[in-house]
Amino acid sequence: MIDPKEAEKLFREYRQTGDIATRNKLVEEYFYVAEILAKKFAGRGVEYDDLLQVASEGLISGVEKFDPDMGVQFTTYITPTVTGIIKNYFRDFSRTVRPPRRVYSLAAKVRSEVNEYFKQNGVKPTVRQLSEKIGASEEQIIEALEYRAPMSLDAKVQSEDGEGHLYDVIPDLSDSFEKFEDKEALKTEIAKLDPTEQKVVAFRFVQGKSQSEVGKILGVSQMFVSRAERKIVEKLREALL
Repeated sequence: MIDPKEAEKLFREYRQTGDIATRNKLVEEYFYVAEILAKKFAGRGVEYDDLLQVASEGLISGVEKFDPDMGVQFTTYITPTVTGIIKNYFRDFSRTVRPPRRVYSLAAKVRSEVNEYFKQNGVKPTVRQLSEKIGASEEQIIEALEYRAPMSLDAKVQSEDGEGHLYDVIPDLSDSFEKFEDKEALKTEIAKLDPTEQKVVAFRFVQGKSQSEVGKILGVSQMFVSRAERKIVEKLREALL
């Protein structure tokens, strides 16, 4: 385990230089945090490898954003951060549909390879690298990367109040845009979305196209559109409500 003073030195160095090697060293030193949190949530309807991948991404983001001048140790900062990211993972993918067995099997291989590559290099492999390593097409790799195992809403998860059910931490998204009463404010916030998100809003909520239709127009999968849609609604809800 890294010494707090050495960690502070590395964080200050990274904030000054943006050196990827320094960032990767910090990620490697604190990777145990991602492993501990992934294990904490494992066995509740989703595979450990999936949770470790999500926790690892949160760890990388945390290392990139952490400021040693906050006055707290990195472990104090990153633990609730990654915990929140894992909870969001449960929320975002709780309603996915189980894909064909070929996709499920490939997704397991991809997750394993991503985690192994990350441990060795501190970054995730590219789609091309995964394709060459596993022997599947890049399109198949992308499909596998988008897949997340479905889970029961009755699955046990850890919340601030102790152990509860998954449905306790999933917000109700069924109302979509209907409860945004200030339409002008809504238009203003939509204008702040990135171009792809604006297209999703236009196709889905103005033209009434299905997620599959929008996916074909944008050249992405239906699952990508579904995820984007949920994130857009949450982003607008946070801004307006």
